[in-house]
Amino acid sequence: MVEGLGIGLAALGAGLALGISALATGYAQAAIGSAGMGLMAEKEGKEGSVLLFLAIPETLVILGFVVAFLIISGAK
Repeated sequence: MVEGLGIGLAALGAGLALGISALATGYAQAAIGSAGMGLMAEKEGKEGSVLLFLAIPETLVILGFVVAFLIISGAK
């Protein structure tokens, strides 16, 4: 019974790690995307910079996935 509770809590923690990091990435990309559109409207040739700035928050989701994987692999 206690062993099953530990696996359940580990699954809950892994889900929270991945879900919260995905929500934070979406929030960050919304702000970056709107600012990037404004930048591209003002100046030409800034598409690469905007694309780079949009890709940076994706590392947060990758980190959340790694943490979730470590939590699940550690729960036996």
